[in-house]
Amino acid sequence: MTGVTRLVPASLRGYRRAWLGRDVLAGVTLSAVAIPEVMGYTSIAGMPIVTGLYTLILPAVAFALLGSSKLLVVGADSATAAILSAGLLGLGVTGLTPGSPHWIALAGLTALMAGGLLAAARLFRLGFLADFLSAAVLIGFLTGVGIQVATAQIPDLLGIPRGQGNWFQQQWSWLTHLDDIAWPTFAYGAATIVIILLFKRFLPRFPGSVVAVVALIALSAATGAAGHGVAVVGSVEGGFPPLGLPSGLTPGDVSQVFSVAASCFVLILAQSAATSHSFATRHGDSVDINRDLVGLSVANIAAGLSGTFVVNGSPTKTEILDQQRGRTQVANLTMAFVSLLVALVLTGLLADMPLAVLAGIVFLVGLGLVDVRGLRQIYARRRNEFVIAVATAFAVFGIGVEQGVLLALVLSLFEVIRREYRPKDFVVGVTEAGEPTYTAAEPGIESAPGLIVFRFNAELFYANASRFADEVKALVDDAPDPVRWLVLDAAGIADVDYSAGVRLGSLLDFLAARSVTFVLARPDPALVDTLKVYGLWQRIPSRYVFGNLIDAIRAYPADGPAAG
Repeated sequence: MTGVTRLVPASLRGYRRAWLGRDVLAGVTLSAVAIPEVMGYTSIAGMPIVTGLYTLILPAVAFALLGSSKLLVVGADSATAAILSAGLLGLGVTGLTPGSPHWIALAGLTALMAGGLLAAARLFRLGFLADFLSAAVLIGFLTGVGIQVATAQIPDLLGIPRGQGNWFQQQWSWLTHLDDIAWPTFAYGAATIVIILLFKRFLPRFPGSVVAVVALIALSAATGAAGHGVAVVGSVEGGFPPLGLPSGLTPGDVSQVFSVAASCFVLILAQSAATSHSFATRHGDSVDINRDLVGLSVANIAAGLSGTFVVNGSPTKTEILDQQRGRTQVANLTMAFVSLLVALVLTGLLADMPLAVLAGIVFLVGLGLVDVRGLRQIYARRRNEFVIAVATAFAVFGIGVEQGVLLALVLSLFEVIRREYRPKDFVVGVTEAGEPTYTAAEPGIESAPGLIVFRFNAELFYANASRFADEVKALVDDAPDPVRWLVLDAAGIADVDYSAGVRLGSLLDFLAARSVTFVLARPDPALVDTLKVYGLWQRIPSRYVFGNLIDAIRAYPADGPAAG
C-alpha cells in the first residue's frame, strides 16, 4: 500500500467516479428519512430537538473518515437513546430533568465516556466481544427497547400526562385516563402514523415521514394549533454544533454516568458489528470491526464535544442507504452536509411542529424494533433461546434498559457455558456402506459388540471434565457386551485444561483397570501437544492413534482378545 493510499479513508479506497451521482442521491434521500427520525429520538433521550441533527453532522463525518464499513450509517439511535434516558433518570440526582443544562452536559459526558471505552476496546483488540451477544439475546433486547419506546409515546399521542413509576404503572396511568384524551393532539399523532404507513405501503421508496412532518407543520402553522391546546416544539436554536467540553460538570459526575456509558458501549459494539457484518456479507465486502471501533469511538467523542448525545450504527438507516443503492460513505458525508444546512437555516420552520408528530414517528420506530418474525423463527427452531429472548425483552421494558443490557450479557455467557458444559454427545457407529452414524450417547448402547466410539463435542475444561468422565464410565459399565475398545473421537476437542487433564488421566486408569483399550481418533496437533505436556500422550501407544475415524473402527479386532 503506497503512502498516498494510506491517506485515503479505508471506507473510500477504490472509489470510482461513476459512483458519485448515486452516492449523493442516496445521501439526500437518506437525509429525508434520517432527519425526522433523529429529531424523534431526542424525545426518547430527553434532549433538545436540534441535538438530533447534530448527531448526523460531526459524528457521521468522523465515522465516514475513520471507519472501515462502506455503508454503516452512524447517528442517533433509539436503543442507545433509551439507555441514556433511563440511565440518567436512574441516577437519582436532585433537580435533574430531561432537557435541563445539567442533563445535556451529562449526556455529552456519557458520549465521551462511551467513546473512551470504544477506544480502549480497539486498543486491546476487543472487537470479538461483539460475538458474545447472541442473535437471540440481541433480538430480545431490541424488542424490549421497541416496546418501551413505543409505549412511552402513547401519552404524547393522546395528549395526556405521562404516568410515574415503573413501566406497568405508566401503562395503567394512560389506560385509566382515556377520558382525558386531547382530540386535536391525537389527530396530529394519528395523521402522522397513517401518512407514514400509507407511504410505506404504496410508495415505499418515498420518505413518508418527511411528508408527514412538512404537511403537519404547515397545517399547524396555518390553523394556529398551539392556540387550540396542541403542544408544539416552539423556538429551536439552530446554528453550527457548539464545540467544546460539556459545561457545569463535577468530578462526581464521571463515576455516576460510567454505568450508563458502559451499557451504551455494549450495545454500540454489538449492534454496529452485527450491522457492518450483515451488509458487508450481502455485498461481498470485508469489514474490519477493530477499525470500525476507531470510527465509532471518535464519532462518540465528536458527539460529546459538539453538544449532542451517544451515537450508534443504525440498522434501519443503513438498510435505507442500501435500498437507495449507495455504495460508500460519500452518501453519509452527503447526509451530514444536508443535516448541517438544515441546522443552519431551516430550524426556524420547526417551531410549529406538534410534539404528537414526533411521538408518531418514534412510535412507529419503536414498533419496528419489535422483531415478531425473528421471535417466531427462534421459537420454531430453538425453544430454549426463545425463552432467553423473551426474558431479555421483559427485563428491558419491565425492569430497566440498563438491567436489560446486564441480563443480555449474563444470558449470552450462560448460554456459552451451558453449551460447553452439556454438549450433544454421540456414540458413533458405521453402516454397511461405511458411513458413520450418530446416536445420542446414553448408557446401554454400543457401536459394535465390545466397541464404543464416543464423540464429545466441546473443549474439555474444568466445568465439564467430570461430566465427560462420568458419561464414559456409564457407557462402559452399562454396555450390552463387555467393552474391549473405547475410541474417543477427538475431532471436537481442540484443547484440554489442567483440571480436565487430571480427570482424563484418572479415566485412563479406570479403563485400564477394566481391561479396556483407549483409542484416540482424529486428534489435532494442538491437542497432541497438550496431551504431551500432561504426560498423557505417552500412555497411548501409537498403534491406537488414528487420523481417520473409519480406520479406527475398522482396526477394532472384533473376534480377537482385548488389546493392551
